[in-house]
Amino acid sequence: MIWIKNKVEQLTKTYKTNDPFELAAAMNIQLYQWDLHSEIMGFYKYIRRNRFIFINSNLVDEDKKFTCSHELGHAVLHPKVNTPFLRANTFYSIDKIEREANEFAVNLLLYDKNLEDYETKFDVLRENGIPYEMERFVN
Repeated sequence: MIWIKNKVEQLTKTYKTNDPFELAAAMNIQLYQWDLHSEIMGFYKYIRRNRFIFINSNLVDEDKKFTCSHELGHAVLHPKVNTPFLRANTFYSIDKIEREANEFAVNLLLYDKNLEDYETKFDVLRENGIPYEMERFVN
């Protein structure tokens, strides 16, 4: 969706980064890495005008980055909505806010990348730490 792409562009220009961890810090979103259940990648919480992102500390770095990007998407696109846990099966979710957060994450992580530099969509995903299930958001 074009409005999500525009939101990503606005953020990256304002804060001069597309790194989700740097953006969260710059936007005063508290980030915690916790030892969560293996099925839970992360979640976003809004409590009394405070925003929090929780990431499973057991994830590999590229999954932490994608999870942070996804949860940042919730913080930006759905700021007052507490989201369900991001689970691996959420990648296939038809839930509108989960789809939007996934699209935000992909656009953020691929911001300023020239997709023509890659042979396939799967090369784009693999080389940028994005789960293959997000292929539909690469355009």
